[in-house]
Amino acid sequence: MANKLQKVALLAAGAGLGVALSISYNVFAEKENAQAPLPVEELRAFSTVFGLVKQAYVEPVEDKKLISEAIKGMVSGLDPHSTYLDASAFKDLQTSTQGEFGGLGIEVNMEDGLVRVVSPIEDTPAYRAGIKPGDFIVKIDDTQVQGLTLNEAVSKMRGKPGTYVTLTVFRKGEAKPLTFKLRRDVIKVQSVKFKLAESGYGYVRITQFQERTTEDLVKAVEALYRENKGNLKGLVLDLRNDPGGLLNSAVGVSAAFLPQDALVVYTEGRSSDAKIRMTASRNYYQRNSKDDILKGLPQGIKKVPMVVLVNGGSASASEIVAGALQDHKRALVMGTRTFGKGSVQTIIPIDGKTALKLTTARYYTPGGRSIQAKGITPDIEVEEATLNGREESQLRLREADLDRHLENPSDKSKKETPAPKPKAETKPEAKKASETDEFKPRELVSKSDYQLQQAFNALKVQQLFIGNASSPAAAK
Repeated sequence: MANKLQKVALLAAGAGLGVALSISYNVFAEKENAQAPLPVEELRAFSTVFGLVKQAYVEPVEDKKLISEAIKGMVSGLDPHSTYLDASAFKDLQTSTQGEFGGLGIEVNMEDGLVRVVSPIEDTPAYRAGIKPGDFIVKIDDTQVQGLTLNEAVSKMRGKPGTYVTLTVFRKGEAKPLTFKLRRDVIKVQSVKFKLAESGYGYVRITQFQERTTEDLVKAVEALYRENKGNLKGLVLDLRNDPGGLLNSAVGVSAAFLPQDALVVYTEGRSSDAKIRMTASRNYYQRNSKDDILKGLPQGIKKVPMVVLVNGGSASASEIVAGALQDHKRALVMGTRTFGKGSVQTIIPIDGKTALKLTTARYYTPGGRSIQAKGITPDIEVEEATLNGREESQLRLREADLDRHLENPSDKSKKETPAPKPKAETKPEAKKASETDEFKPRELVSKSDYQLQQAFNALKVQQLFIGNASSPAAAK
């Protein structure tokens, strides 16, 4: 087991969604001899096309560029999350999990040749300007996005802090494209935010799973207990619009609320290295020899009633946490169905500067559910605010909407219609968003946040039952 763990490093998927397992290149190189013979005829066709382009294209093209573009095309044709990382993209991927990087603060992926916003990161230029999940970026300054690779588009949006970039955005429900002029900044993402909403009831929001997320969660919980001067009656864990991040941090967050060694997530793929079971054990959420970072958690946190809030912007690592807590019946999951990013991307270094991000497995919750293209269905559905008379959640694209997405294994075996979930009433229609609206910072615990208030109501109802069950009258 220890040897297997040594092969696994954890990185985040750079410009796109969520979690990635990075396995040493040698793991795959050792199996090279076991691969099927190369297709000679197809390679001959590739060689012919390569030669024709070199000879007849209107302008000279370097061999390096042709080969690089061929690799990109080969990998991008597999699924929405596999990609070739050139030196710049590979460096960005390694940097993005540190919690500080330059840019606009947008999680994006590619859809139909356009850059689609998965989620703006809170407290960043994109968030403050009003960029929304599901927006399509069609132009960056004067450059049309159509025809650019995702890495090229991301590169154009990044730049020196203090400089400006103009994004032209198509948003469903708007009659014409919207224009946003954004000032680039150093993006410092605060992974964990918290507040004692009222006496006995705590609120913790995770915006992104980074290297220090588990450690920051422990500090947040300790602070809530200190401020409350005792045990909590309930806790809301908010994972809405959290696009994912590091797998070990997702395991660490789950382990904070689950029993020791409880199964958090497992993966299934073609190779033995892609079959991994990760439990609420220090070996899976901590990669050093220091004291267990969960050691300082108050004992009561393992049993405090919990609600996990999710929506269509909750992806990958967020879905792993929600699925684990749901399957172990440790928390009530509320909100809307999650994104459905249930595939594992392995980062395979090629030459020290470039790498291949390749889909190698699928994630499964402890109960054996595949997240892929399905997402996590809440125990209680609570819709988001309406926009132009439609649910905002209906305007979101999910994994199942992406071209070439992996199918969910359950779809191949049998078709089942899931039982309808209890559904709370919808919040009244909200004011239509506009790029000209004055920015108002997001209030951490807002009375106007309908989903959040429903979560606190659920905790209070649960606390009422707990109180009645423990009363002398109930004991009789």
